[in-house]
Amino acid sequence: MPLTPDAATARLLAAPTALHHLPATPRTIHWGYFDAALAPALKVRSGDLVHAEAITHHAGDDPDLLMDDAIHTIFREVPEADRNPGVHIMTGPIHVEGARPGDMLEVRYLSMTPRNRFGSNLAANWGYLYKEFDERERVTIYRIDPSGNTAEAVYAYDFPGKYLTPGTITRCPECDRQSALKGVRIPVRPHLGTAGVAPDATGRVSTIPPGLHGGNIDNWRIGAGATMYYPVQVDGALFSIGDPHISQGDGEISGTAIESSLDVVFQLILRRDFTFPSPLLETPEYWIVHGFDESLEVAMRAASLDMMRLLGEQQGLSNNDSYSLMSVAADFGVTQVVDGRQGIHVKIPRGIFPPKD
Repeated sequence: MPLTPDAATARLLAAPTALHHLPATPRTIHWGYFDAALAPALKVRSGDLVHAEAITHHAGDDPDLLMDDAIHTIFREVPEADRNPGVHIMTGPIHVEGARPGDMLEVRYLSMTPRNRFGSNLAANWGYLYKEFDERERVTIYRIDPSGNTAEAVYAYDFPGKYLTPGTITRCPECDRQSALKGVRIPVRPHLGTAGVAPDATGRVSTIPPGLHGGNIDNWRIGAGATMYYPVQVDGALFSIGDPHISQGDGEISGTAIESSLDVVFQLILRRDFTFPSPLLETPEYWIVHGFDESLEVAMRAASLDMMRLLGEQQGLSNNDSYSLMSVAADFGVTQVVDGRQGIHVKIPRGIFPPKD
């Protein structure tokens, strides 16, 4: 598969790499958008390691639990008028030396550590069942239990009015707090909901819909130990991370995951030994292809065709063999239905293929 680097890339990875620290500050984040014209917050070489801070835009759902001084500074100094057209706080962009359109940017996610012990889930106005809940929004605050790597609900409250401003800060009085999910434990699996390269477009591109550049894919498998491959669209790639989560299910049906800030360590590697048209995910067990569209049916078809291409180009399978294999061994799932452009992912087990000579 393309995941095995060619000889030139392997030699590069054998060389010493630099470790960069990229804190999230008002000057190193961009709120709600990708933009190919943005000045880099950091410049790196292929093979370098980056330790970056990813901040949730939902920290204001309980500022006492989810915000520290640095997060308060971001919320205070970035004007509401500059948080658009999307909603996510993105750290970056990171310029990768030599990257150009047609390359692939390999991102090896090495660790994702929660910044604090709390997170927030919003049943939002963009959630799938918003009308069935009489167009009311509700926040549930969760606490991480590090000893069991689980999360449990602490309390919930009904959001006053409509949640429209990214970075809204709400202080819920004790009397408004309601119990929620008593005795339930949710596995903690930190991951990035949104990450990707700058699209080849003029001006700001919203972080809300996913696309060929990556963006708001909302696949909980994009965590520590996973590798993503993003098609580079502009010089330097201009890679950014954001929308950190500590847990999410396939579908993200209420509109959000458990949103919480993360410290993320990853390695950026420039690949020119293969190409792929859409964001490609490698986990220890699977290769996962994504399809996006306003229609789940169209997204399903796109994911199917891209998986067929992957199997043909990297395993030498005919279209007929790939089609049969996808039906009997691949698993299709709904990644999310709440980001405007909906997502389908298809995963194929890596262990079913014979070793290459």
